[in-house]
Amino acid sequence: MAALVLFPLAAPAAQPLGCLIEPFRVSEVGSPVIGVVETILVERGDLVTAGQALATLRSDVERQSVAVALSKAQAVGELQAAEASAMLARQKLVRAQDLANQNFISSQALEQARAEAAVAENRLAQVREQRGVFMREHQMAQAQLGLRTIRSPITGVVVDRYLSIGERVEEKPVYRVAMVNPLRVEVVLPSSFYGTVRRGMPVTITPDFPGATARTANVTLVDKVIDGASNTFRIRLELPNPDLSLPAGLRCKADLGLTPAAAAQKSAGVKPAPAQSPGLRLTGSPAQGPQPAVHR
Repeated sequence: MAALVLFPLAAPAAQPLGCLIEPFRVSEVGSPVIGVVETILVERGDLVTAGQALATLRSDVERQSVAVALSKAQAVGELQAAEASAMLARQKLVRAQDLANQNFISSQALEQARAEAAVAENRLAQVREQRGVFMREHQMAQAQLGLRTIRSPITGVVVDRYLSIGERVEEKPVYRVAMVNPLRVEVVLPSSFYGTVRRGMPVTITPDFPGATARTANVTLVDKVIDGASNTFRIRLELPNPDLSLPAGLRCKADLGLTPAAAAQKSAGVKPAPAQSPGLRLTGSPAQGPQPAVHR
């Protein structure tokens, strides 16, 4: 008697797509001013944080400008003299008013005391304004000195150093810094997937790296234009890398969990077909002939 063997109808599996893991951001760090490199503070491969000093330029003139401006801003002799003159003029005016009330001095002498007090007050205000100008000049000198220090705009790793001590800095950058946490993943998808990928959607990324396990990245950008020549579009994902265990530049596989056919149906708004019941096929001796299919 022939045996009945159950063969389930397997659905086509989703094929992972090739992708590339890149630094989230890369900065070519230069100097806003022209100068000569005086010190090198970090080297290739060093981890840096945003705002950290990477190198300095020669700044002898700028340091002296800061010192001169600071001396002017801290000078108090002229201010104290103006305050003393204003106080004395106010006291003279009070005495003159008392004497005028007793008719001991003329109104002309009283007006003269008032004018002297007003001049002293204006002089004091002028000295205070000048002191404020000196303080702003000191701040400007400090800002000019700060431009001689090259700082990292991002937190990441130093990829390359282009200049050495003594070299002149003009338009060429001094460092290249890459942000490696998070990482950026670029994926090229066929147009059949368009409409199925949304921002924030999780995607499983498997790096092509020994010992690396699958990780979850989130979609941050979906192209709004499909390339007509290749009939594809690109998406960008953000891949967390807090322990910096993954280097940038790796190839990877992206699994969206959709087959091209399912993606096309979802994009077109078609509901997936219901799962077919497993069929039965009869196996046995050819002499026995075919038998009808049996469903359980």
